[in-house]
Amino acid sequence: MHMVQRTCKWEENLKHCPCTWEPCDKKGICCECIRYHLSRGELPACCFPPEIEKTYDRSIERFVEYYSQHKMR
Repeated sequence: MHMVQRTCKWEENLKHCPCTWEPCDKKGICCECIRYHLSRGELPACCFPPEIEKTYDRSIERFVEYYSQHKMR
């Protein structure tokens, strides 16, 4: 199997990253962000609406709670 060399689209990702955690060194580096949050039993900021993201409660439980009460659009 031949692996294709990929490049990170950090600058493009950064334009759309909703993370408000200012000292975050993973902004725009989605693969690192996802790996980090999953290792902590969390989901990244992009999985939450702004009103939840700004609380920094990125738990999977909070995700389930929110989306069980709100239809996904």
